[in-house]
Amino acid sequence: MRGVDPETGLTNFRRYTWWSLISVTVFFLAFSVRSRITDATVPVGVRLAAVAALALTVVAIVVSVSRRLPHVSHKPDTTPVRWLVAGSVGATTLGVILLALRDPGLWAFGPAMMVAIVATFLPPRRRWLLITIAAAGVAVLGGITGQGSVFPAGLVVFSGWATLGMLWAWDVAERLNAARRLSAELAIKDERLRFAAELHDIQGHHLQVIALRSELAARLADADPARAATEMHEVRRLATDALRDTRAVVQGYRRVTLEEEIANATGVLAAADIDARMEIDPGPLPDPGRHLLGLVVREATTNVLRHSDARHAEIGYRITDGLARLTVANDGVSERPGTGPGTGLRGLAERLTTAGGELTWQYDGDRFVVTARVPTEET
Repeated sequence: MRGVDPETGLTNFRRYTWWSLISVTVFFLAFSVRSRITDATVPVGVRLAAVAALALTVVAIVVSVSRRLPHVSHKPDTTPVRWLVAGSVGATTLGVILLALRDPGLWAFGPAMMVAIVATFLPPRRRWLLITIAAAGVAVLGGITGQGSVFPAGLVVFSGWATLGMLWAWDVAERLNAARRLSAELAIKDERLRFAAELHDIQGHHLQVIALRSELAARLADADPARAATEMHEVRRLATDALRDTRAVVQGYRRVTLEEEIANATGVLAAADIDARMEIDPGPLPDPGRHLLGLVVREATTNVLRHSDARHAEIGYRITDGLARLTVANDGVSERPGTGPGTGLRGLAERLTTAGGELTWQYDGDRFVVTARVPTEET
C-alpha cells in the first residue's frame, strides 16, 4: 500500500476496510455456488460456467473496490464502468445458473453483492433507489419462479446496507483527514500573512524615519555640521534597530508594545518639526492589546510622515468602561491613507476586529484622526 500516513492511521484503516469488504463479498459468493460446483449431478459445462462467472464477478469486485478506495493522498480514480458492467454480467450469469438449478435463496447472492458495489459509485439518493429497484426485481423474479421473494429481496437490502456502511465510515475518515490537511494549510497561510504584516510594519516604519532623518542631515550638513553628524548617528542607530527587529520577527520573538511606540513616536515627530502633544492616562491592559495598540501608533506615525505636511499632532490614550481607547490625529493631510489595498490601516482593522476591538479613521478638512479601541480583558 502506498501513501503511508502514520500520524492519522488512515492507511491502516483503508487496508482494513478493503480487506473486510473483499473477504466478506468473496466468502458469500463462494458460499452461494459451493454446493453446485462440487455437485457431480450438475453437468460439467454448467459447473465450468458457474466457476467462470464467479471468477469474473470476483475480479470485477476487487478492481472496483480498489478504485473506490483510493490510496491515502491520492485522488479517487474515475468510475470503472467496464469492470462494473463485467461484474454485473458475471453476477447475473451466476444468478441465472443457480436459479435454473432450483437453488432457492442462494441464487440472489451474486446479483445482491454486485448491486451493492455498483451503488457505492452513485450519489447517496441514487444508491438506495438502485437497491430498492433491485430488491423489488429479485422479489418478483423469485415469486414468478416459485423460489421465494422475501429472502432474496432482504438479501439485496442487507448487502447494500453492509457494504455502504463500511464505505461510509471510510468516506467520513477521509473527509476528516482532508479537513485536517486543509486546516494545516490555512494555518501556514495565516502565519505567512502575519509575518508579512509584521515585516511591513517594521521595515516601513524604520525606513520612513531613516529617510526623514537622512534628509534632515543633508539639509544641515553645511549650516550645522555638528547636528548633521548627530542625525547621522541616529540614522545608524535606526538602521541597527531595523536589522535587529527584522531578525527578531524572523525568529518569531518580537512583540511591539504601546509604551515603546509612543516614546518612539514622540522622538520621530519632534525630529520632523511636528508639534506633538501627548495625553496619556495609562492603565492595566493585557499584552495582546498593548501589542495591537503599539502597531496602531506605529502605523499612524508612519502615515503622518508619509501622507501629510503636518505641523501639529496629538496622541491620546486612556482606559474607560473596560475599553482602551487610542487616538492619533494630525493636520496637513495631503494624501488619504487607508483608502487603497495594502497591509496598513485596513490590515490592522481586521486584526483588531478579530481581537474584539475596532479601528476607524476619518477626515475633517485637512485633519486626519485614527481611533482604536480594544477590550481591557482578554476574550
